Amino acid sequence: MSEPASISSGIAARYAAAVFELAKDEGALPALEKDMDALGAAWAESADLRDLATSPVYAREDQQKAIAAIASKMGLSSLTSNTLALMGSKRRLFVLPQMVADVQNRIATEKGEITAEVTAAAPLSPEQAARLAATLKARAGKDVKLKTTVDESLIGGLVVKLGSSMIDTSVKARLAALQNAMKEVG
Repeated sequence: MSEPASISSGIAARYAAAVFELAKDEGALPALEKDMDALGAAWAESADLRDLATSPVYAREDQQKAIAAIASKMGLSSLTSNTLALMGSKRRLFVLPQMVADVQNRIATEKGEITAEVTAAAPLSPEQAARLAATLKARAGKDVKLKTTVDESLIGGLVVKLGSSMIDTSVKARLAALQNAMKEVG
């Protein structure tokens, strides 16, 4: 891991640990989980939010005011809003995605869950997602929370990352394997 990435992950881990422990002490883990899901989605969807958090052009006060307005508009809990305000005042908003992921992992561990990253060629129906979660639960022995993304280049099938294992049933992978086999023959 590079030094700047290590420093960023350390900063994110400290904020994540603090907000997680405060929420746990207050019995507010469900609200924190909802907030982190909303922040993760907002980060993924909003280039303006990413720019606000990572650009050195914005003054500290501007970042604080903007993140407070965003937190209010999103209806985030006071704990999350205050944490974001503190991060803005310290110019630490750039670690927001790492902090969100860390808090989500801590909550999942607390709940006895494991997160499976699923990449599908097309969006999964609720029935498909439920069947996949049940199958993965039987394999992992824990409740499984699916984090799904769509990648049309897979053509068909799924790529599932569960802990340290990866299951690739995509047509793209099968075609690549076939191509390699054909190279060996000819």
